[in-house]
Amino acid sequence: MSIYSAAITLFLVLDPLGNIPVFLGVLGNVDPRRRRAIILREMVIALVILSAFLFFGKYILRGMNISQPALSIGGGIVLFLIALRMIFPRRSGTADSETDGEEEPLIVPLAIPLIAGPSAMATLILFSTQAPDRLGEWMVALVVAWLAAALVLLSADFLRRVLGRRGLAALERLMGMILITMSVQMLLSGIEMFVSTGFAA
Repeated sequence: MSIYSAAITLFLVLDPLGNIPVFLGVLGNVDPRRRRAIILREMVIALVILSAFLFFGKYILRGMNISQPALSIGGGIVLFLIALRMIFPRRSGTADSETDGEEEPLIVPLAIPLIAGPSAMATLILFSTQAPDRLGEWMVALVVAWLAAALVLLSADFLRRVLGRRGLAALERLMGMILITMSVQMLLSGIEMFVSTGFAA
């Protein structure tokens, strides 16, 4: 996988377009200027957490004795489920119910789990275990995806006014379709690794 495709995968997993309504709901009672500062702060916290999983997550898996084929297949399934949720979103209440807007959110729920969620962590661990000699490239891909996601979320008010709810939903579903193809490829790669190592054994 190239840096370009890794960055696209991470951007889709971070799902900034899908997080716009949640971010605006959580920060609805915050002054717009202060809102941008909070979003930037939470994004920086999320980047630190994701970077830690990129560099140290493989040691956790090694301690749990999880093989690369299992991780690849599991990662493909997780990404596939995320893509299905992007294409067929659940109808539920808004994020306003999770916070009363009186307290400024810190780390939870914006940095974790909306940005640095289990899917993003699992994807980074997958990258680092499949090609541990390319950690520098995966870090570049993470930073590129993070910058793109940060720009989207910092422009949340503008994008909502221009695109509206339907426009944002259409874009998210398009991203979901792209992510489905990537998840299937990841799943097939895991199966191929499992079959080849199984026959070799």
